[in-house]
Amino acid sequence: MADKNRLVKLVRKVLSIDSQNPPGNEVAIADFVAQDMRSLGLDVKTISYKKDRPNVIAVLKGSLPRKEAVREALLVTPHTDVVPVGKGWKYDPFGKDVVGSRIYGRGASDDKGNLACAMEAVRALVEDGFRPRKDIILAATADEETGSHAGIKPLLEKGVLKPRLALVLDSVDYHTIIAQKGLFHCRIRVFGRKAHGAVNWKGINAIEQAARIIQLLKAHAWKFPKHSRLNHPTVNVGTISGGDKVNIVADFCEFSVDIRFMPGMDSRALIAQVKACAAAVTKKYELIIDDLQQPYEIPEDNIYVSAFIRAAGACGKKAKLMGSDGATVISFFQHQRIAAFATGFGKSGTLHTNDEYAEIPTLFNGARILERFIRDYDAL
Repeated sequence: MADKNRLVKLVRKVLSIDSQNPPGNEVAIADFVAQDMRSLGLDVKTISYKKDRPNVIAVLKGSLPRKEAVREALLVTPHTDVVPVGKGWKYDPFGKDVVGSRIYGRGASDDKGNLACAMEAVRALVEDGFRPRKDIILAATADEETGSHAGIKPLLEKGVLKPRLALVLDSVDYHTIIAQKGLFHCRIRVFGRKAHGAVNWKGINAIEQAARIIQLLKAHAWKFPKHSRLNHPTVNVGTISGGDKVNIVADFCEFSVDIRFMPGMDSRALIAQVKACAAAVTKKYELIIDDLQQPYEIPEDNIYVSAFIRAAGACGKKAKLMGSDGATVISFFQHQRIAAFATGFGKSGTLHTNDEYAEIPTLFNGARILERFIRDYDAL
């Protein structure tokens, strides 16, 4: 049975371990998780795809024949990295401050509070003598905040993780994410021609051309199927740079674009439309794709989603089915044909902010829900 006091101590401990990304170094937090899970008798290994970026894979092995236990495995996966602390905090960003029912610290909601809930749920099950039929896998992964290139992506691509179901812990308030927009990140480089600013008609201003491309992208009428749990597609220009000096016509400009697109939209067609907006202004441009994640959704009546909703209800909490306009790692599982959805126990509105916090009752109930769901999944 999950223990609230032990959970609070665990949350504060993982918050005290610095794993800001960037710069990106999860060695200390991975060592702690691995040691804690080994103390329970789990089969634990660490796998790194980049220096100082270990992923912890801890398995509570099932009693079914080995191949079947592996095939039917449940994966529970939070991430160990956090965004940079930054300046301007009132409370300590490394878990020293507990005020009322709140635990403050970078990662309290995203995602170390969820990590601690998963660790406490596994500990409670082991202490209660739970012997699963199917493998239960806790994967504490690196590099989620900068694309998962050293984390869940290669773990899936290389076949290290092949569960029947993935429960991603990266949400708030028991929200259960069953639909998610796709993500397209790119940079557009525009090439002009220099001239003296006093005779600017002799040059081609790349900054002004970039501005016109941006206007076309923002005004573009995207065709998309409506979705009951997701908003419309969005376009955000995140950065822009170019030019050498105020009195020189800029011959170069680069800007970055973040597009979130809907299930049912073709990413190839989307890229073609971005190119068309640029080509309508100039032929001298270059498009660099930095990231592309496909949209994802799982039916709300999926047997595992329904089991999770029931488990939350059995613990006296309502897990609301939601769509995500942002990006969790659930979309990566579809390429391996693995069912996945996300949930979590952070506090909405605090992620990536100063004085990030989580609420102790929510974390405790989250650990209880996980404990119940793992038991129920194993019985399916």
